Amino acid sequence: MSLQYPHRQKQLKSLIQKLGLPESAPVQWHLLDLALTHATISSTDNYEQLEFVGDAVIRLAAAEFLYKNYPDLPVGEFAAVRSILVSDRALAQIATCYNLERYLLVSDSAQRDKLGQESRMAQAFEAMLAALYLSTHTLELVHPWLDAHLHELVEEILRDPARKNYKAALQEWSQAHYKTLPEYKVSEVEAKHGAEDRFLAEVWLRGQRLGQGSGRSIKAAEQAAAKAAFLAIQEPLE
Repeated sequence: MSLQYPHRQKQLKSLIQKLGLPESAPVQWHLLDLALTHATISSTDNYEQLEFVGDAVIRLAAAEFLYKNYPDLPVGEFAAVRSILVSDRALAQIATCYNLERYLLVSDSAQRDKLGQESRMAQAFEAMLAALYLSTHTLELVHPWLDAHLHELVEEILRDPARKNYKAALQEWSQAHYKTLPEYKVSEVEAKHGAEDRFLAEVWLRGQRLGQGSGRSIKAAEQAAAKAAFLAIQEPLE
């Protein structure tokens, strides 16, 4: 693996310092090296399996952060906010703060793929979180530097409620409980005088209407319906 080269060891230690972790941090360097190795470099020794673990790690870290720092937030809001915190866009944004692409071993052809850059950075970031988590089997190497980013993102979301992704939260809930996705039925309505909402959306699950909402666009109407449905859920459907 690439860790055998002194330059790579120095590079990874530099990243740990950027995260603000002490030199004595119990990092398993071979895992961190693997987390920052793209599949275009090695078809067997790459970050794909660690990314799978990292997906769970970021969800746990975000949930713990919200539980500790926003105890008055309703559980429905927890899920809606977390769906943004764990999105590729948010993770790639945090990764960029640490110039993570500089540490990622990736082929020149993949690096030139600008359309895939956000996804690539998010995947590498999740893999890095997995490497740090598996180094101690706790979040002690994650929370100290990640929480500040989560706090900034949550405050932005709370200042702009329209950013909350209730569709993603409802989808996550329905998959967890029923292994299926909700369906949306959208119709265009005749706009009343002074009204801006042009679309009416209903969200259905297993033959039952969970909620409805309206909006100026199909996307906005579906989001409004998802919000109504998600906040109305008190117990599993019959």
